[in-house]
Formats: sequence, C-alpha cells, structure tokens
Amino acid sequence: MKNSKDLQRIKGDASFRTFYRNKKRNSIFAYAEKEKKKNLLIYDAVNKILIKNRILAPNLISHSYKKNFIEIEDFGNVSLFRVLKNKKNNKYLFFKKIINLLNKIQKIKTKKIKNFLNQNYKLEFYKNKILYSEAKLFSDWYVEKKFNKNKSVFKKKFQNEINKLLSQINNKNVTFVHRDFHVSNLMYFKNQIGLIDNQDALIGNQAYDLASLIDDVRLKTDNRLKEKVFNYYIKTNKKINLKKFKEDFEILSILRNFKIIGIFTRLAFRDDKKKYIQLIPHAWEMIDYRLKQNKIFKDLKLLLKNNFPEFVD
Repeated sequence: MKNSKDLQRIKGDASFRTFYRNKKRNSIFAYAEKEKKKNLLIYDAVNKILIKNRILAPNLISHSYKKNFIEIEDFGNVSLFRVLKNKKNNKYLFFKKIINLLNKIQKIKTKKIKNFLNQNYKLEFYKNKILYSEAKLFSDWYVEKKFNKNKSVFKKKFQNEINKLLSQINNKNVTFVHRDFHVSNLMYFKNQIGLIDNQDALIGNQAYDLASLIDDVRLKTDNRLKEKVFNYYIKTNKKINLKKFKEDFEILSILRNFKIIGIFTRLAFRDDKKKYIQLIPHAWEMIDYRLKQNKIFKDLKLLLKNNFPEFVD
C-alpha cells in the first residue's frame, strides 16, 4: 500500500476487511485477504452501480487486487448513527431524508456492471434459500451455544417455521436491496447521505431494506417513531398493496433479526468479537414486538415462548 507511514488504522466492521485512512489523500484503504472477491471486487462493482444511478457511494481511487487492497474515497467519520444518537437532532426529520434516499435506491434498474478487473458483475437474486440459510444461523450458532435442552428437536421445529414464513412472502424479488441498510452504513458527508458497506447488495423484496432501517439492532428507537417512519415510506409509495407489503416487512424483520443474533453469536465465539453480544437482547425485543403484530406468527411465537421465555412473552 502507498506510503504506509501515512496510513492510520480505523475502526472496522463485521467483515474480514481492515481499513486505513490516508488524510493526505482523503482516502480509505480497504484491505482483505479473506473473502477478497466480495470485499474488494464486488464491493467496488456495487459502488459503481450506485454511482451510475447518482447515489453517493465511494469512488475507486486505486487498486491492487494482487496486494489485496482497494483505495476509495473517504466520507469521513460522521455516520447517521452518530447524528441520530445526538438527542438534539430531530430523528424523524433525518429518517425522512433516509427514506427519500431509499426510494431513489429502489428505482435502480442497473443489474450488471464491469468491475475494476474489467470483468462483468451481475447482481444475484435474494432467493428464499438465501433467506433461509441466513435465518438458520440463529439455530446453528445461538441455539448451539445457548440452548441446554434437546437442540435437534427445537432446530427442526424452528426451521419448519422459517420455511412456513418464507412461503407466505407476497412480493417478488424485483428491487435493488442493499441488505445492510441501517444508520451505521449511512455517512453524513457534505450535507449529503453516502452509502457504504455495499458488497452484499442483491435484487430482492422491496420491504427488506425498510425493515433493516426501522428495526435496526444498533439504534434503539421507540415504536411510535418506527410507525411514523413506516407510514412516511407508505405515503411516498402509494402504489403499494399495504396489507401484503406490511406482512412482508414483518416477516423479513423477524428473519433478519434471527440472522443478526446468529451472526453476532458467531462473531463472538468464532472471531472473538465480543462487543456484538451486547446487541442481542435488542434484536430479541424487536422479534418479540413483530411477533405480536400478526396472527401468522402464532406458531413461531409459541415455539419461542416455550423455549426462550426470557425474551418472548
């Protein structure tokens, strides 16, 4: 990497990347040996799709795939998480700006682009088997580490319930989905909102990123604000079938939070990143809240209540 003495290591994310800031060049070096294709090549390809559609994402400055890094534009260190943690700021006002950005993102039609090695990259579809494998991380990691009863019986029942929910999703996979659309991945840069951590994007359900934003495990918001933000999204998307969309939103929120609990447990036990454990109770709170919103969750709620009564009442 160029002039390594000028590089300052900065806080990373849950991926296998490490990040270094070069203040002289106003750039970030993202370095990855593991999952190099996703964390470097695909990350930049998705950035290019976003930029092509006039969404603020990091421009590529330089790269060396052989040396395991890319150099990208630096959006600074003020995330929307940091902005919204400040009690003086009007949360709803900022959420409206984020929803306006999400609406713009969801109009993206570009599905294919060339990466920096001049290879074609095409966004994949967020198929049910992917959603299933993600939710299954809950039983593979959290249940495995925390459950003392008959694990195999619970796992089988849990996986059956997940498949039932997946079969009830209404809307097709036609929308650009960031897949980690939450305030920690939204940067406040030059009075604009920039999008980072973009490598997991797929073509999926319109409700997914909204669920990711509203039921964000990192930022606690009260249920009244959650409903206001949801209603603003509906107000700005009048062609939506509200009943079907809301049901998808609730299903995807629950599945996503199962995934998060599984991933955070894996990060703690496999990767020794213990800080994520403290966020798990909040993920449970949001699962419990969404379970109460719709009768289709009756069987899943009963299963969880019988096995995790400390989290589901």
